[in-house]
Amino acid sequence: MSAPSSPYRSGFACFVGRPNAGKSTLTNALVGTKVAITSDRPQTTRHTVRGIVHRPDAQLVLVDTPGLHKPRTLLGERLNDLVRSTWAEVDVIGFCLPADQKLGPGDKFIAKELSEIKKTPKVAIVTKTDLVDSKRLAEQLIAVHQLGAELGIEWAEIIPVSAVGDKQVELVADLLTKLLPEGMPLYPDGDLTDEPEVIMVAELIREAALEGVRDELPHSLAVVVEEMIPREGRPADRPLLDIHANVYIERQSQKAIVIGAKGSRLKHVGTTARKHIEALLGMPVYLDLHVKVAKDWQRDPKQLRKLGF
Repeated sequence: MSAPSSPYRSGFACFVGRPNAGKSTLTNALVGTKVAITSDRPQTTRHTVRGIVHRPDAQLVLVDTPGLHKPRTLLGERLNDLVRSTWAEVDVIGFCLPADQKLGPGDKFIAKELSEIKKTPKVAIVTKTDLVDSKRLAEQLIAVHQLGAELGIEWAEIIPVSAVGDKQVELVADLLTKLLPEGMPLYPDGDLTDEPEVIMVAELIREAALEGVRDELPHSLAVVVEEMIPREGRPADRPLLDIHANVYIERQSQKAIVIGAKGSRLKHVGTTARKHIEALLGMPVYLDLHVKVAKDWQRDPKQLRKLGF
């Protein structure tokens, strides 16, 4: 007699960690496509992006949260509330801690919050292992184990991973899947994210705009897609999508940074974003970008609402 096959599992997992701990890169590596924006700037994820991992025996839905941090603005407070409400609703939490940085106050702040969520299993994921040697990695794994012991967190697993080098990514999926409840698939086969396309398009534009700019911009950049409409009068086999979007910054002085000399930077942003958007939507796109100033929008409840927060 053949052994009974293991039951199908489905559920939600979320990655938490301080800003720039490798959460989005890991989400993308697991799903196998670009669903969360990645940037070497901390604090670039603002929406809960769900990546969906389809396996023969399971469906793992990844919820990506903004990095939890000590808030300094109204936007910061709203992002933190979003993180906590997400933690309360998932089946398993993956706590990402980069291998190349010693555990700091930010990690302890998050671990303390996690210790108060009793029922949900927690997996400690030591990311960016490609950046350290084995001695440093061993030290970090021990430090993570001790952090859990100090706060009374019993890690379901502690696992080192390099999403960039594709090391142990599959194992992360295995371990998270094992901790999910038994159940039917939650999304149709083939879906990779349930994020509305218009939000993903805005995020791709934002990612392109953040590439290589100075440190003062990450927080003060928001993108709103005003419209996405198929170009009229095009033959069915040669469609074209017109996308009109506004890039908002907080101060007039930042406008020059985003636009660049004679518009060169904005042109580069448009070209980069268009390539990613066309790959996402699978059709040619005409992208029309405008840069606008929304003064101090991070501190203004009215503007926050208008920009989708």
